[in-house]
Amino acid sequence: MNETASYPGTQAVTRAIALLKSFNAGQPERSLAELAQATKLNKTTAYRLLAALEHERLITRTQSGGYRLGPELIALGGMALRSHDLRAAARPMLESLAEATGETTTLEVLGNRHVLVLDEVSSRYLVGISQDVGSRLPLHATSTGKLLLAYAAPEEIEAVLRGPLPRLAPCTITDPDRLRAELEQIRAQGYAVAQEELEVGFVAIAAPIRGHDQGVVAAISVGGPSLRLQGERIAGVGAQVQAAGRAISRQIGYRPD
Repeated sequence: MNETASYPGTQAVTRAIALLKSFNAGQPERSLAELAQATKLNKTTAYRLLAALEHERLITRTQSGGYRLGPELIALGGMALRSHDLRAAARPMLESLAEATGETTTLEVLGNRHVLVLDEVSSRYLVGISQDVGSRLPLHATSTGKLLLAYAAPEEIEAVLRGPLPRLAPCTITDPDRLRAELEQIRAQGYAVAQEELEVGFVAIAAPIRGHDQGVVAAISVGGPSLRLQGERIAGVGAQVQAAGRAISRQIGYRPD
């Protein structure tokens, strides 16, 4: 038995929360019958809970008689967003990902034609590669930069593709068409890889972090020497980075449709 279920009123609170969670971007308005079915409540119970939520302005009635999320939830959501710190939310996952892979992990955001390193957890190996917090790195030559560019607005992508795309290492992508194709591949597979594109011997894998509005707001990456990050291990680390990105996304309010 769930320990919290023994407290008075817990069941009503749980059911009310379930009603609120029944709304999504695809169904912003729902009828009483739909809400009762979605939460497995009888109509009488659902109606009573909805009335209480409406009284607190957490639910609002529409002219057609349906229900929508209310204005008080918008205010609460705004307060939650303002109190949120992306770096604090991501830090535990950066640490666990660094522990799991043994490599350096970073949290990075999009800047003006560069990525900015917000946080980093260093590799446990003696031979490792790190990027200092506050470093600015080029978009086209980093896994995080390519990842964030892949999910940027079309006009931002085209501005970068128009160049210049300076060569920083022998493997740096400097051809706009090739970079455009790489961005399409990143969107298809859900993570980005930079193999010795920023500097010789350095490989990094990045995945997206999404915010409450579904958009990509940051990137998390694992980076290290090509001696350790090569072949099948890249795909394996890619899966780990994606899982970490999804976990952080949930922490900052992302909910898939």
